[in-house]
Amino acid sequence: MISFEEITKRLLLHEGCVDHVYKCPAGYLTIGVGRNLETNPLTPKEKEVVGDIKNKITVDKCLYLLKNDIKRCESELIKNLSFWYQLDDERQYALLDMCFNMGIKRLLGFKRMLNAMLIGDYRGAAKECLMSKYAKDVGQRAVRISRLIETGVWVK
Repeated sequence: MISFEEITKRLLLHEGCVDHVYKCPAGYLTIGVGRNLETNPLTPKEKEVVGDIKNKITVDKCLYLLKNDIKRCESELIKNLSFWYQLDDERQYALLDMCFNMGIKRLLGFKRMLNAMLIGDYRGAAKECLMSKYAKDVGQRAVRISRLIETGVWVK
């Protein structure tokens, strides 16, 4: 997997960092670097570290939550994708980004895309990515991720 610092940089590009609770475009209560508080509420340990989220939180606390979210997503991908370790680092990142954005359950719904990745048909997988509601919802992010799936090369 690419470095935590690089993953953080890319997710910040896609998500931004918001120091207060807000409603994301999908209507979910969110904080920090895209942390959906409704589908992924704070753990007791996170509540202890972050404190009261009714007020603003620091960038360090946003990054603490992000680190936990990255670990959770990676763990879910390893558990659910038999071919995870067959992918190169950049394609692993592409799936991590999608998992981070929509959750593992929705990502696993991309059956044709995932099956194409399983057999190394990255062009087909990229096309499937772009023909989704996800692509309509996130726009340029999906273009970036589908290009990454197809080529294995990150382009900002």
